[in-house]
Formats: sequence, structure tokens, C-alpha cells
Amino acid sequence: MRHGFLDTRPALTLLTLILVAAFLLPFVARRAGQGTIHADSAALWAQTASPRAESQDTVEASRRTAIVRAAQTAAPATVSVNVIRRETVRARTWFEQFMIGPGISREVQGLGSGFIIDASGLVLTNEHVVRGATEIVVTLSDGRDVPAELVGSDDVTDLALLRLTGRPAGLRVAQLGTSADLMTGEWVVAIGNPFGYLLSNPEPTVTVGVVSGIGRNIIPSGNDGSRGYYLDMIQTDASINPGNSGGPLVNMLGQVVGVNSSIISETGGSVGLGFAIPIDRARRIADALARDGQVRRVWVGLEARQDSAQPGRPRRVRISDVVAGSPAARAGLRSGMVLESANGRPVRSAFDWEARLLDTRVGETLDVIVLQGGTRRTIRVPTQDLPSLTAERIRALSDFEFVTLTPAIQAERGLVNTEGALIVTLSETARNIGLQAGDLVLEINSQRVRTGQEAASLLRRLSGRNVRVTFERQGQLGRISFYIGS
Repeated sequence: MRHGFLDTRPALTLLTLILVAAFLLPFVARRAGQGTIHADSAALWAQTASPRAESQDTVEASRRTAIVRAAQTAAPATVSVNVIRRETVRARTWFEQFMIGPGISREVQGLGSGFIIDASGLVLTNEHVVRGATEIVVTLSDGRDVPAELVGSDDVTDLALLRLTGRPAGLRVAQLGTSADLMTGEWVVAIGNPFGYLLSNPEPTVTVGVVSGIGRNIIPSGNDGSRGYYLDMIQTDASINPGNSGGPLVNMLGQVVGVNSSIISETGGSVGLGFAIPIDRARRIADALARDGQVRRVWVGLEARQDSAQPGRPRRVRISDVVAGSPAARAGLRSGMVLESANGRPVRSAFDWEARLLDTRVGETLDVIVLQGGTRRTIRVPTQDLPSLTAERIRALSDFEFVTLTPAIQAERGLVNTEGALIVTLSETARNIGLQAGDLVLEINSQRVRTGQEAASLLRRLSGRNVRVTFERQGQLGRISFYIGS
């Protein structure tokens, strides 16, 4: 230790610490500030993440539109209808007739759609989907294949009712709405199984459109196997493609308002002109088929025709003929009266009148507003079964049922001839040779036919021979030849 001098080492050490602290203080403060910034950023992220999640939830909810909900409601009840039918091979030339021979048939497959209307396994579809079927298998939306039997069919309305065998569990039943309040322009969904297994998926497809029109009357060309007329139909631009026939047309509540049935197209594919049978009619037909296996049709005994077009004047529907002793005659309807409405719905064409009859049950009263001599009045017309339904039926071979033509039946069917044997039912084999229910047989092998008994007797005697039949169809004469096996 040196005396006379101060010891400066502690002072230098303290000074060094002060300088180091002064140098490091800004860096420490900066790091602390960064920590604060990171904390603020985390808080800000937490605040912004919540609105983003809410936005995603909103978008997700917006995807579940009324169309999606309607499809999810109705699609599980929609089924594929697969059929096997036998068709007689028809010779087109003399050479084919010689080579093929009579009675040759082949097995063909068909496909359509349908929907379950009852938990017991009732399925509604089109008549033309199952026409002539020897085997029916229904594919559910979950992929199960279930055999089905035909409960009944009605070719006038093109509807058929099936029953699934074995009472399968877990069936989803379609919600049936009403077609009475449909509005032109409202959204609808067509559901079905177009092209069948070409899509390799049993789940039905969905197409969307609007109700393009209501009360449409369609006259089939006759080249597509359609029978009669499609009356009072729902028109839609929702695509209805091959295989969609029989599927449901659904409103935005998921309720069935129609049965997809037909299209107008030059190519066979959808061009935005699709038609569906109103569900109110389909429900009534299904009830009748489930109860009786057939549909009773009303008859009042009058013929309606539309006036010829005249410039500046509306085309009215007039009564052209009233059958003596018919319900219409007893109610006071007369030829020349103008039909304005029936049961509260307008009659603008002769097809409208037929549609009103189609939607009336036997025994119900038809309230008809008529105009005569400037006076408008309401006439209540009772209804009854078709005369051809109550007439005696004559069985011929195993393929035909005839009734003898009467004035009432002539008026009912709008026939030209006054005598003959009317075909009321026939087998698929008879259909395949070219005959139809409603044909009036006039001659068999050049022998005049006046009654159903005469037609049946002639056909029995010609067993094992070629037969030539002359008949009336839609006001025109036709002839067809075929062979009756012995």
C-alpha cells in the first residue's frame, strides 16, 4: 500500500458500470418495447379472429339455401325403378316375317324414378315406366335393391303404384304438398335418377328451375308410347332427362307438388320443356289404386267442342251433344250452351273440360256455369261410372276383353261407327302386335263384327290361323294382321 495517494480502483469500477449501463439501457428499453408490441399484436389478432370466424359461419349458413334444404328433404325418399319386360318382335318386312316367325319375343330392360309415399313401402311412379314389366326392382337412395310388385296402374293419367316386398326398414317418406296453390315463376326442384347406373351412384340427382306454367294440356305424338292426353299439367324448365320419369317435383318447402312425367324435345334430352302431373291428382289416383287396384272414371254424357277461331271474338267451349238419359241430360244441359267453368275452374278448351272430369270422383257433383242466350247460370250435374266400365265384358282367348258398343259408350269414347266390339283390356302381347285399349273392332277376316260375343267367337274359331282385323281408332280406320297360336 502506497501512502500519500488515493486508491482509485473502486471509483474506476463504479464508473465502468455506469458507462456500461448507460450504453445498454436503450437496447433494454427497445426489447421491452418489442415485447409490448408483440403483446398488442396478439391482442389485436385475437380481436380480428373472432369476426373472421363469424364471417365464415355466415358464408356456411348462406350455402344452405332453400333449394339445398328442399333437396335434402326430398332426395332420401326418391328411388330408382328398374324393370324387365318382354316385348314381341314385330316383323317389319315379309322377309322378317318369314325368318322370325310368330310369337318371338325378347327381354328388354327399362328404367325410371319414383318416390316413397307411405312407410309401408308404397312407391308412386309413372305407368309408362312399369308398363308390361315382368320383374320390378327398386333401388333406394342408400343403395339397397328391393323387389317390388305392381299394386295398380292407370294409363289415362300415366300413374302407377308399387309396393316394396319384405317391408324394408328405415324408409324415408316424401312430404306431399298441394298443387292447388302453385304460382307461375316459383322455384321448384326436379329429383330423379337420369340414365340410371351410368352415373354409378344410387343417390338421385337434382335439377332446379321454375314453374313455367300451370294447366298445360299436351297431345302426345303417339311415337313415344304415350297414350291419351296429358291434361292440366305443370310445366317447368327444370331439366327432366331420360330416367327422371316418375320422380318428384318439389317446392322450396321440400314438399312434392308434381310427378315428373314427360318432356317436349326433338333430341330426347331436356330443352327446358318438362311437364309434371299435379300431386293433388296423383294422390287421388294413388288412393284409388291402393284401395281398389283400379281407377273409376266419371261420365256425365256430354261432348264439348271449341268454337272456330274468329277475329276479335273469344274461342268459347260449347256443348255439341248430350246423350239422352245421361246425367247431363237429366241436369238440364243442352246442346249449344257455352261452358264457362266447372267446379270453380275456367273451361277455355275442350281439354280443360276433360281435365275437370278427370279430377272429379264418381258420385261427386260437378258445378257447371253455363251461358245461354245471354243468361249465365249454375247447373249441378251428378256423375256416374263410365258406361264401358259397367257394361258386360266378354273374354276372348287370354288376351282380350270386349264390350258391345252402345250409344252411351259411343258418346263416351267419341266413336264414329255405331256397331262393333270395343277392346277395354288386352295383354301386353296384344299391345305388341299393334292393338290398343279403346280400339273398336269392326271386322275380323272380312266378317262384320257387331257385338263383343261375335268378336270373341270369331277369334276362337281362327285359332292356329292368320287373322286380319279392321278397327277404328281416333276416328280413323286401321288394319292389322297377326297369327293366333293353336
